Amino acid sequence: MKQEVKEMKLRKEEKEQLSEAIDQMNESLDRFIEFYNESEEDKPIISFNDEVIQLIEAGKQKYGEEALNQKINSIVKEVLSFISSGDEH
Repeated sequence: MKQEVKEMKLRKEEKEQLSEAIDQMNESLDRFIEFYNESEEDKPIISFNDEVIQLIEAGKQKYGEEALNQKINSIVKEVLSFISSGDEH
């Protein structure tokens, strides 16, 4: 069974608009390809076990994500500063 190919009829203004839209789509696609090519694998800095993850989630619910993030950052900074200063002696 043969399919009939129908021509699309456009006025000059419509053709220009369509051409511009296609150009914009191509530019956007090129940008997405750039993002993909420049992307890096997202590797976690530290892996938490399931129990710690549950505690973190509970802490977010109770205190809010921002407050919990600040607390965790303070604790980790304190622990790592002791480790760093211990290496010097």
